[in-house]
Amino acid sequence: MSGLARGFAPPPGRGYLLWGRVEELREMSNPPRGRIPIAEGLFAGALDSPRLRGSRCGACGETTFPAQNGCPSCTAQGCEEVELSPRGTLWTYTVQRFPPPPPYTGETDDFVPYAVGYIELPEGVRVEARLTESDASRLAIGMEMELAVEPFAVDDEGREVVTFAFAPIAVD
Repeated sequence: MSGLARGFAPPPGRGYLLWGRVEELREMSNPPRGRIPIAEGLFAGALDSPRLRGSRCGACGETTFPAQNGCPSCTAQGCEEVELSPRGTLWTYTVQRFPPPPPYTGETDDFVPYAVGYIELPEGVRVEARLTESDASRLAIGMEMELAVEPFAVDDEGREVVTFAFAPIAVD
């Protein structure tokens, strides 16, 4: 994915660590032309009504995310792909309130805290994800969450690269 401006919609010019690599964001002077997922096979269906793609073991019934051929529970091969529920409950979370340690080389003076949590889906799998809400006073273990598609980068062809996050479901 070289040539991408990376990050979770932070201020322009900030560097963000992803899989051990740091790259600078570039400002978006033109709006993106289309959207593509950050990884092939991550989403099932259209990005306007997303579902994550997982797998279920035919031998033991274990559901996993992301989708994979082999079962991590019983080691059987040939797991079938399944669409995971777009809603779940917040199992646990934390708020990253300080810049990551080296090799992070992004701006540290204006670091913006972000939340990461595990969402337990009805299929029994827990998905680690960034949360759209980073204010701990607005998060609670056990609250309902919903899958969201978030901008991540713009590729060399001007397409918006998107990833997933989970957002709290508003309670009336």
